[in-house]
Amino acid sequence: MILSKLIFMTAVGMAAVILPAFAQHEHHQEAAKDTVSHAMHEMKSMDHGQMGHDKPAHMTHSFSLSLPMTRNGSGTGWQPDATPMYAYMKHGDKWNYMLHGSIFLRYTAQNFNNDGKKGSDSKVSVPNWFMGMAQRQVGKNGLLNLRAMISLDRIVDGGSGYPLLFQSGESWKGQPLVNRQHPHDLISELSIGYTQRMNDKLDLTIYAGYPGEPALGPTAFMHRMSAFNNPDAVLGHHWQDATHITFGVVTAGVRYGKFKLEGSSFTGREPDENRFDFDKPRFDSYSYRLLFNPSANWALQVSRGFINSPEPREPDEDVNRTTASVQHSGNLGGKNRWISSTFVWGLNDAGEHHKENSVLAETNVQLDKWAVYGRYEWVQKSYRELGVTLYDYDPDWERLPISMFSLGLNRQIATFSNTLLQAGAQLSLYKPDRLLDNVYGKTPLSGQVYLRITPGLMRM
Repeated sequence: MILSKLIFMTAVGMAAVILPAFAQHEHHQEAAKDTVSHAMHEMKSMDHGQMGHDKPAHMTHSFSLSLPMTRNGSGTGWQPDATPMYAYMKHGDKWNYMLHGSIFLRYTAQNFNNDGKKGSDSKVSVPNWFMGMAQRQVGKNGLLNLRAMISLDRIVDGGSGYPLLFQSGESWKGQPLVNRQHPHDLISELSIGYTQRMNDKLDLTIYAGYPGEPALGPTAFMHRMSAFNNPDAVLGHHWQDATHITFGVVTAGVRYGKFKLEGSSFTGREPDENRFDFDKPRFDSYSYRLLFNPSANWALQVSRGFINSPEPREPDEDVNRTTASVQHSGNLGGKNRWISSTFVWGLNDAGEHHKENSVLAETNVQLDKWAVYGRYEWVQKSYRELGVTLYDYDPDWERLPISMFSLGLNRQIATFSNTLLQAGAQLSLYKPDRLLDNVYGKTPLSGQVYLRITPGLMRM
């Protein structure tokens, strides 16, 4: 308990020091002339001494002095180098700092066309997260990286989170959460990483988090630019990237050129219902991941995790998770005009009949002040996962396919101090297995309207 308070006070203290510095820095900063292509041009134009064998003039990748910071994903993952970044930045003599995050104030109505059916619910909710990062070069070839991430989900949305049709995973008051997205922990990441550059192509990295993210799955949904304007978690979250908050993880990685191979030891148990504490580290699970960025526009990964007892309600059940993903980002010409897309496949294998797949495809098209985005998901979930009671058992209920398509539109309505205020709306259409028609109704619809505050496109 004392350790938890000490870590929390330290994170708050860092934020209190860094935030005013960001504000002062932004006041004097000039706007970039282009999107991330400008950032990449700036980094590539540095001479060899600036980029590594002396102090870097700009922030680099979190875990490499030889890579651009735009490749940063969640944890130790990669995104395409052409990925735009929305953040506040400050460069110091020794330390470089970055802060980014998002706050949605929205009204959401789930399954509104099937009143009285399962999952029919509405709520004003405030999904949010904030992440701060500090890094400094150590000697000529060392790189130290510190991260802290917090979420106020539990405070503003309560212990059961927000309504989300067909979502499942974790619990509240001992009962499984169904048709709701659980809140994230107040302290979602406290991590430290060190990378030793052997040469421009070869890096050796060690990363530790309490909590942190193991080498498993794609970049988590809230950090993907393909999901930049989407307030909702993905339905396949617990098939793809749910380990992004893990209480106890150590990852070792080696990068050679365009490839990176990683291995992690971590705690398999998902966070408990107390979102304000630090769960017991167990280090009873492991994973490995291969990352490959063939060009500035693409990022690929395959990974496998062997997760020990992730659910406290089913302590004897282990899960083998396999994922593969492809991310693409590209500039559409001009300031703040870009497209980012992600395709993810995830498989949870708990043995016997419990082998369930998930597929996700999502895209965000940003056209300066306007954005249009969409997401398609196909997930297999069992009747137990959905909290459905059976009177006559049917093996088909073990893997019930659910399809979802959502489409959203938003617009920037104000900007101040490199901070954006956006307004948007989103509609989701679901097609569950016919066996669920009597429970959920046919072709459920969900919708939402929202206001959002987020940092603007990063200024160099």
